[in-house]
Amino acid sequence: MNKNANTTPNPSRPISHRQRIIPLWLSAVIILGASFFTNCKQTPVEAVKIHRFDKVLFSTPPANLPNTLAQHAAEFNTDLLNLQPDNPEFMQMLNGFVQDPIMRDIYRIADSVFGDMQPEAQTLGSALARAEELCPTLRYDKVYTYLSGTFNYDMRVGCNSHELIISLDQYILPYTQRYNYFNNPLYLVLQSRRPYLPTDCMTAIARQHIAIPADREMSLLDYMISEGKAIYFAQQTLPDTPDSLLMRYTTQQMDWMTRNEENVWTYLLQTKILYETDYMRFHNLIDDAPKTNAFRDSAPRTTDYIGWQIVSRYMKNTGITIQQLFEETDAQKILTQSNYRPK
Repeated sequence: MNKNANTTPNPSRPISHRQRIIPLWLSAVIILGASFFTNCKQTPVEAVKIHRFDKVLFSTPPANLPNTLAQHAAEFNTDLLNLQPDNPEFMQMLNGFVQDPIMRDIYRIADSVFGDMQPEAQTLGSALARAEELCPTLRYDKVYTYLSGTFNYDMRVGCNSHELIISLDQYILPYTQRYNYFNNPLYLVLQSRRPYLPTDCMTAIARQHIAIPADREMSLLDYMISEGKAIYFAQQTLPDTPDSLLMRYTTQQMDWMTRNEENVWTYLLQTKILYETDYMRFHNLIDDAPKTNAFRDSAPRTTDYIGWQIVSRYMKNTGITIQQLFEETDAQKILTQSNYRPK
């Protein structure tokens, strides 16, 4: 149908019996359809509860910490926090951490940014529900937050088999640059913000469950496919998330990558680096950086994007489950059965 066509009835022309019936029939379908989708929207997925250990810790007077931790023992009983309230050395260290002026200011900033985490609770609640639908063994029902006290970009989100923990100070980097230990390159600062948090949570879950080859060294292709699996999983569980957030790209980097996908793939084939196992020879292709050195004015982590495209086509061609995808360690098999060809 031509969307620009003028569909306004001509009042000078008589309306036939057929013309009178069809609009009534279409109206009934539209009304029923609208009612169906309205009812669906009235039952949103329940938000996940986010347990704010950082808030409990920094809002408690240091002298009351032992009693407070005892009161919250059941809530924060997880190996992700590894609390030891009965250990005098641990409590001394924790007291020093809480009373440190810089950490108190970091907490103030974090709480001003994340005072209300209901948006994340709702987004993650929906994403975790989708994850369990895709793979019933992926049942994550607890999310914790804390302050790490040091910047470790690779540890923004941690997880075990059923719990997540989020280091909130990794997501307020643009506001904490005055502290030397948070003095990081601009490209990391730009990625250390609140919008990236849900994607980081879902890719952390994926990486926890993706099997890696146990009988050989990882090749570049292995790294590409592994990261492609994580991004694909995040896309499936966060379907409304822009590709740029899934890739942790700026809009300009995303545009570059989509325009140069074929060039990147050609480079990988011509240099015969896909099967290289010497990490030092290809780390720039997969590491976080301002760009990929092999290409001028490029996006970083270009092979992550290629891996994502390969995995997406493999899943479309094979129809296997997420669990089967995570368990498959034969990267060559995934590449072959994807029939991948750059756009």
